Amino acid sequence: MTELHPPPSHPLPVRVALHTEPMGIWQSFRAAQRNVLELIPEVATRVPILSGRTGKRWHMLMDPEGLRQVLRDKVADYPKSVVTKLILEPAIGDSLFVAEGAEWMWQRRTAAPVFSHRNVSALGPVMTAAAERSVARLEGSVGRAADLFEEMVTATFEVIADVTFSDGSGFDRGAVHKAIEQYIGETAKVSLLDILGVPPWVPRPNRLFTGSAMRDTKRLADRAIEARKAEGAKLPPDLLDLLMAGSDPETGRKMTTAELRDNLLTFIVAGHETTALTLSWALYLCAFDPAVQEAARSEAQGVLGGRMATAADLPGLPLVRRIVDETLRLYPPAAFLSRTAMAEDRLCGRDIRKGDTVILPIYALHRHRLLWEDADAFRPERFADPKAVPRFQYLPFGDGPRVCIGASFALQEAVIVLASLLGRFRFSPVPGKNPKPVMILTLRPEGGVWLKVERV
Repeated sequence: MTELHPPPSHPLPVRVALHTEPMGIWQSFRAAQRNVLELIPEVATRVPILSGRTGKRWHMLMDPEGLRQVLRDKVADYPKSVVTKLILEPAIGDSLFVAEGAEWMWQRRTAAPVFSHRNVSALGPVMTAAAERSVARLEGSVGRAADLFEEMVTATFEVIADVTFSDGSGFDRGAVHKAIEQYIGETAKVSLLDILGVPPWVPRPNRLFTGSAMRDTKRLADRAIEARKAEGAKLPPDLLDLLMAGSDPETGRKMTTAELRDNLLTFIVAGHETTALTLSWALYLCAFDPAVQEAARSEAQGVLGGRMATAADLPGLPLVRRIVDETLRLYPPAAFLSRTAMAEDRLCGRDIRKGDTVILPIYALHRHRLLWEDADAFRPERFADPKAVPRFQYLPFGDGPRVCIGASFALQEAVIVLASLLGRFRFSPVPGKNPKPVMILTLRPEGGVWLKVERV
C-alpha cells in the first residue's frame, strides 16, 4: 500500500512528536514516565506491525484485521497486560474493566442492562442540568481566558456523581475526585520493572506507599452502598440502584458490596475523565478551526433556540456529533492499550509467542497514513457517513466483546454539553497557550485548554 495523500501544508492541531530513533530500556522507561505516547515510533503510522524487544518481546499492531483478531476473534488469548492490571487493580479491584474470563463475563451480563439505550436516555436530564451549570459558570469568564479542561472535568464529574450516587449521602464527592486525581498522578505511571518484564509479584516502588486516599474512598463507598441497601432504591433509580437490582441472567448471581463498589469506582473514573477529555479537546479543535465552530454553532442554535440540549436533540445535531467523533480520532482518551499473548499465534505474518506483549497504539492507528487521508488534520466531515469508516480502523472505545460498556453514555453526554456551550459562547485560542497531548493513564492536555470565552 502507498500513502493515501501527501502530508498537508496547512496548519495542524497539536500532536505528539513520535520518535524516529531506536530506544533502549532506560530511554523507554523515561519516555513512559513523561508521556506513554513517546514510546510509539513515527514509522508506526506507516506500517501494519512492528516487533522488538525491550526487556521482553513486544509487537505494536496497527493493522485493522490484526486488531479484529486480538479484540474480537481471539479475545480470550489476549487478556489485558500485566502492566495494565498492576496499575489499575489497586484502584478498581477485579471490576469489569480489569477482570478476565468467567469473572468478567458474569459482571458484563449483569451490568449490560444498566447501560441500555432506555436507561442512558433517561439520564439525559442530568447531563442537560450539568451543561446548564457549566454555561452559568462560564458566564463569569466572558471576555477573558478560561481553562476549559478544568471546567469540563467539573461538569462531567457532576454528571457521573449525580447518576452514580444521586443523593450524595455519605459520599464526599470532593474527596472522591481528589483521590482519583492523586491516584492517577502518583501511582499510574509505568515502573522500570514493568518495562523489564519483571514478574507482577515483585513490588513496584512507585506504588508501595501511595493510594491512601483511594483506600479511604473505598471505605466511604462501602458505607454509602450499605446505607442504600438499608434505605432502598431512589426514584428515579441511579446507577447504584440499577447495579444493585441487577443479576447475572444465567446464574442469578448478584454483586457483593465490594463488587458494587469496584464497578462504581470504575464508572466514576472512566465516566468523567474520558468525557471531560473529549470535550476539552473538542473545544480546542473548534477554537483551532473557527469555520467548523461557526457551522456547529449555527446548527446548535437552529435546533436549541437558546435552551440547553437534551438527549432528544441528538438526531438534529449531526455536525456536533461529527466533531466529537473526529476529536476521538485525533485525541482518543485510551490512546495506548496493551495485551499479553496467552497462546502462540500469527499476526500480520509475525509469529506471536506465549507471553509476548501486544501493544495496540490507538493514537497511531487513528493517524495512520495508509488508513486516513490528511491523517493529522481536523476534518469532521470524515464521519459524515459513519458506516463508511471501517470498523477496526477507528477504536476510541475498543471493540469486540469488551467494547466500552459506557460508550453511548459518553457520546450522549459529549454532544449535549458541546452543543449547549457552542450555542452560547464563541471560543478562540490564547496565543502561546496551546495544550500539549500527554498520556499517563489517559491522553490529557498538559497545561490545560485555555481559550478566550465570548458571548454570542
